[in-house]
Amino acid sequence: MHQKIYRRRFILKTIIRITLILLLTQTLFAQTPKHEVRAVWLTTIGGIDWPHSYSPTQQRQEMIAILDQLQRANINTVLFQARVRATTVFPSTMEPWDVCVTGTPGTSPGYDPLLFCIDECHKRGMECHAWIVTLPVGKWNTDGCRRMRSRFPGLIRRIGEEGYMNPEMPQTGDYLAQFCREVTRRYDVDGIHLDYIRYPETWKLKVSRQQGRQYITDIVRKISTQVKAEKPWVKVSCSPVGKFDDLSRYQSAGWNAYTTVCQDAQGWLRDGLMDALFPMMYFQGNHFFPFTVDWKEHSYGRIVAPGLAIYMLHPREKDWSLDIVQREMGVLREQGLGCTFFRSKFFTDNTKGIYSFTRHFNRYPSLIPPMTWARRQAPSPVKVLQVKRGMTTDQLSWYGAKDHSGADYLLYNVYASDTYPVDTREARNLLVTRQRACSLHVPHQGRTLYYAVTAVDRYGNESAPLDHGKDIDKAHKPLDTRQLIVGKSPGMNKYKRK
Repeated sequence: MHQKIYRRRFILKTIIRITLILLLTQTLFAQTPKHEVRAVWLTTIGGIDWPHSYSPTQQRQEMIAILDQLQRANINTVLFQARVRATTVFPSTMEPWDVCVTGTPGTSPGYDPLLFCIDECHKRGMECHAWIVTLPVGKWNTDGCRRMRSRFPGLIRRIGEEGYMNPEMPQTGDYLAQFCREVTRRYDVDGIHLDYIRYPETWKLKVSRQQGRQYITDIVRKISTQVKAEKPWVKVSCSPVGKFDDLSRYQSAGWNAYTTVCQDAQGWLRDGLMDALFPMMYFQGNHFFPFTVDWKEHSYGRIVAPGLAIYMLHPREKDWSLDIVQREMGVLREQGLGCTFFRSKFFTDNTKGIYSFTRHFNRYPSLIPPMTWARRQAPSPVKVLQVKRGMTTDQLSWYGAKDHSGADYLLYNVYASDTYPVDTREARNLLVTRQRACSLHVPHQGRTLYYAVTAVDRYGNESAPLDHGKDIDKAHKPLDTRQLIVGKSPGMNKYKRK
């Protein structure tokens, strides 16, 4: 008798749970936010995400194909691994080329992959952050580690077969800050994304945890200071361990950022040393949801976009079911947090249907939340918006916006709607985001549209809209945004190789 009652209760709870998940998912589909970070880690170590060929032409073609797929899923942030293990995928004055680009350590591929990725991301309205692996410098006798040991005797600590920069030596922070400043100065990056900015889990700590946290924080402070001195709009972020610390009701099982590896990531947000966090929340259930709330409650108005373990969907990993990740995505959106996928290839390969689901989940484009903690003043709005209506295409052009941030250029968002005036609060009306050019061709397919344009500074602050519309017949056909033609941008900066 008792078993039947327990079984009925279990079935009832299961039905309620599934119903709530379905209702939540439907609600979130209908309420796609206008501002939301949607990111992907694009990994270059060993060419596991990119590149899969040593041919420069094929590498560029593959990069374009990846970014096209990400754009179709309305991804707006690419974390591109630029420093691998004291080796780079760009021509650095400080470190040698990584083996992934040519198959030979220290050899140039004849072009600049980081520059290419940045340019292609910007063409698609995406941010590109340079992902910098900080303390690990690779296996003891590999090119990067060997050069670091030769250049800085005593700085590199050996643990097993791996070498690490010693976080307790001031020289480590000085070097990494100089490296990040070089990247920021030479490239039009939107962010510097720090990885492994913590003690290695196998490090035998001989100082107090408090002192260890201070050593790591000193490195972060040096990097942040140098990046912001060069370009204050460039976001500084990191990928901390997914659980910040033990919670009152939920334990971290001995693996957390604050205590285990001396990584005070929440403190870095609080103290203004970082603009964003991408916590590696590669868990499920009670190892995920309570810690998500903790990150949200200690975000201090900054960006938090937890990383989801979509690699766990693969049968060779943990063979997770897709609904695990779907629920996590739903909760992140409900909490007002962003979402980051680890890693790109599992996403673009549509493992267990994650790519297909995300295209529906991210039904409309989204903007990256503005860095209002750094600057609040929005650009002056566009003064003139002209629309020439053709038989098959509307030609838009605009001018007159003014930047107040001190950056090199402005960006523009274009909105379109069947109704006038265009509601620029709604994500469904976003047509193009973060465009640098001041013109756009829109194939209307017989559809009548009204338009609005806003100016956006490099901090993400958006101006008031300027609308254009007149009394003409209503629309009836859907708009295919893949056919948009962006005009050329005057005075585009190209960062030359050095």
